[in-house]
Amino acid sequence: MTQMVPGEPVIAFQNVSIGFDDHEVLHDISFEVWPGETKALLGVSGSGKTLLLKMATGLLKPDSGKIWVMGNEVCCMAEKDLYDFRRHIGFVFQEGALFDSLTVFENVAFRLQEEHVAADETEQRVREVLRFVEMEQAIEKYPGELSGGMRRRVSIARALVDNPGVVFYDSPTAGLDPVTSQTIITMIMRGRDLRGGTALLATHRIQDAFGLAHYRFDKESNRVVPLGQNGARAEASATSILLLRDGRVYFNGSTDEMRASPDEYLREFVESAE
Repeated sequence: MTQMVPGEPVIAFQNVSIGFDDHEVLHDISFEVWPGETKALLGVSGSGKTLLLKMATGLLKPDSGKIWVMGNEVCCMAEKDLYDFRRHIGFVFQEGALFDSLTVFENVAFRLQEEHVAADETEQRVREVLRFVEMEQAIEKYPGELSGGMRRRVSIARALVDNPGVVFYDSPTAGLDPVTSQTIITMIMRGRDLRGGTALLATHRIQDAFGLAHYRFDKESNRVVPLGQNGARAEASATSILLLRDGRVYFNGSTDEMRASPDEYLREFVESAE
């Protein structure tokens, strides 16, 4: 059921609108996310970023329009099919949403155990993904023993443990200090560049989007480098931006296009990242 379609976007919104209590929150939203791309959703609080994520995962149905994710028309799927579909996506919630009564290992292994993956394979995959987010040393700890940034990294590990076709990040740096926020963005960048992941990321920090757009994680040096560094040819950014304003798409494009725009509202956003 859930499969990538060659030559097609991983995520596609087509003329999507949704409202509550006779108030339209999002109107005529259209955009695409292609394989290996991270689309950063920007906008002030209440602009509808999280609503887009919820509709893409089938948690909410739009009033009109169509949504496709990995070849599935999400709006038309029965609940049983949506349950199966969600097993193939990763979701990082704003506050991490870990189970406080479970250890780090048990939190990350939760989905694998639900799918009856063999115990030895489960341990191997959990350790591998925790190593990937630099949290293997905390494998036996409980969420209450971890800092906010560490909990967020464990949440990313849980989202990546079964190699999902797409990952949805809901404000993954919210409430974190700038240094910890940068660590989380680096983890997301590693997932994009080393695992070839596709992602839809909602954030209130334009710095998150610009960091993902202008840097990449270099496997050889095991560090973050600017695009084109280490003798590489000119590289296209794997991250684009979609800015919401007053319930509509105000901007959809690259950070370079955003920087070059004379639009005053866009210039305010760009200046806040520099």
